[in-house]
Amino acid sequence: MSGSFWVEALGTETRFTNAGGRRTRSIVAGQGDPIILLHGITGHAETWIRNVAALAEAYEVHALDMLGHGLSDKPDIDYSTAVLGEHVIAYMDAAGIGAAVLVGQSLGGWVAGWIAVNHPERVRGYACITGAGLEVSQDGAELTRTIGAKVGDATAKATAAPTRESVRTRLEWLMHDKSVVTDELVDVRYRIYSDPDFMAMSGKMVGQLTGAGGGAWTLTRERLARIACPTLVLWTRQNPTMPWLVGEEASRIIPNAQWYLMEDAGHWPQFEKPAEFNELVRAFLRRVGEDRAAVSATGTG
Repeated sequence: MSGSFWVEALGTETRFTNAGGRRTRSIVAGQGDPIILLHGITGHAETWIRNVAALAEAYEVHALDMLGHGLSDKPDIDYSTAVLGEHVIAYMDAAGIGAAVLVGQSLGGWVAGWIAVNHPERVRGYACITGAGLEVSQDGAELTRTIGAKVGDATAKATAAPTRESVRTRLEWLMHDKSVVTDELVDVRYRIYSDPDFMAMSGKMVGQLTGAGGGAWTLTRERLARIACPTLVLWTRQNPTMPWLVGEEASRIIPNAQWYLMEDAGHWPQFEKPAEFNELVRAFLRRVGEDRAAVSATGTG
């Protein structure tokens, strides 16, 4: 990968929105039906920097910094998928978005799933990209705890006392092709991780969001079966966190889901293979639009 990824983001704008009293950053572009992009744990809107402008050719795209992340507010609170989900809804309210397609990667897929289950009227479509929080088998809770501990450990090594080297190691762990981790990407994340407000609460936040099991809200089979909107479950064969077979099983449980397994990509397929990813998501968005049109035509919506 050569050149600046901001060249791919030309035409986008950075906004700061009061979302339920929390200052919230987003990268926004386009017009049309709204699409909201949600990043993974300790991530930020630049997770989607190679996708926003491409998807904005036909849609209004919002890539958020979720609460506690990026340049959004970082309150000293107890963090959970529900707290992050309510913050996304507050952003939607502030932006005048009644319902949107939610595209969530890793933790973002978990948060988007929480919204799809608990606030279905706000979700027109749901895309789960190498998602977290899935418990689809008898040992699902233990797998969630194991994966959570693995992610928490890898993240803590980069966030506890961040250096460019530790941040690069964390980013390279996410990728199948390590060469996509450029100095620019490292610098962006290093600046975010080095922010005193983030450093003051990141350990607590990471611990709470990766310490799944017990009383944590997870995407169980029963909850996945309640997701009524069109859904895309997209995984990669080389994903370093949740195995792709878990994602495939989730796609069987969700009533209106389609499955796609991408080759030669890690945890960030949207960044590592943007052309393939963007085309897949555009096709899914067209499907969501066709489903809405069919429902309107029959008068059942």
